[in-house]
Amino acid sequence: MTLNILLCLVGFAMLYYGAEWLVKGSSSLARSLGVTPVVIGLTVVAFGTSAPELVVSVVSSINNKSMIAVGNVVGSNICNIALVLGVSAVFQPITCNASVVRRDIPIMLGISLYLLLISLNSTIGRLEGVTLFSGIILYTLFNYRMATKVSKEKGPEDPSVLSELGIDLDQVVHMGSRWKETLLIVTGIVGVVAGAQVVVDSAVKIMKVLGVSEKFVGLTIVAFGTSLPELATSVVAAMKKEMDISIGNLVGSNVFNILSVLGAAALVRPIPIPGGFFQSGLIVDYLFMIFVSLLPWVMMRKTFTVTRKDGFILLFCYVGYLAYLIYKA
Repeated sequence: MTLNILLCLVGFAMLYYGAEWLVKGSSSLARSLGVTPVVIGLTVVAFGTSAPELVVSVVSSINNKSMIAVGNVVGSNICNIALVLGVSAVFQPITCNASVVRRDIPIMLGISLYLLLISLNSTIGRLEGVTLFSGIILYTLFNYRMATKVSKEKGPEDPSVLSELGIDLDQVVHMGSRWKETLLIVTGIVGVVAGAQVVVDSAVKIMKVLGVSEKFVGLTIVAFGTSLPELATSVVAAMKKEMDISIGNLVGSNVFNILSVLGAAALVRPIPIPGGFFQSGLIVDYLFMIFVSLLPWVMMRKTFTVTRKDGFILLFCYVGYLAYLIYKA
């Protein structure tokens, strides 16, 4: 048991650093080829930062562990809002751009409801996978159009063009060395893929020892682990009172998780929901994910700020959800 926990932690570390190196190497290569920071941010950075969830869910799907694949996405989305945003707001209230409330959160809610709809038949098939992955392409094009509109007013190199879309400018680097870029990209890919395999294998063994379900492991251990980078970054920034955390970035991450992660996993192999969508209790997890996604909109609709009180409410929701999962397990 101890060995499996250590292996799981090693796997999460490989996922974290693998994704970091992949993003830095790819963004630097794109920059040296003349691609603008906005395009790099919307593609390389956005997809790269979702690489841990993406590869873990694809590997789980290939290994016929479909509930880990689905639980990873649903659990990560809950963790991003209830835990990451909650902890950050407790340290310091967070103000967001009005477009997050008026545009981004409604998009996230709409996509979450669509995921609920296509899961009602207890299978996310390849056709649904096509619609999901097509959605991430349209979402990226939509963001590019919005970025182009802003860049005409402020200039394509203006950091606010990226920040308004929830993109971390610090990750759009330029190393100026092709061999370093290639080495980082290759090392990053190997790290993410190997790390995902280690996480899934060790999580399955932990599941058997504890006697809990795949869904429980996916919603808790795997989801928390793949959300650790966002949590660590947010807590450190909050403690330093340097609020680098972007609510738009967390919302965008949730959109990517559903559209690209589940879309790619379903394209590789249809994702069945063992025992049925309702009978397995996954309907409750979906509804809680939608509820948690709605909370920031309710909190910010007037002031565009998540207060400390709001942060405690989000944390209370996350702790309550974990208690429910443990009770059911």
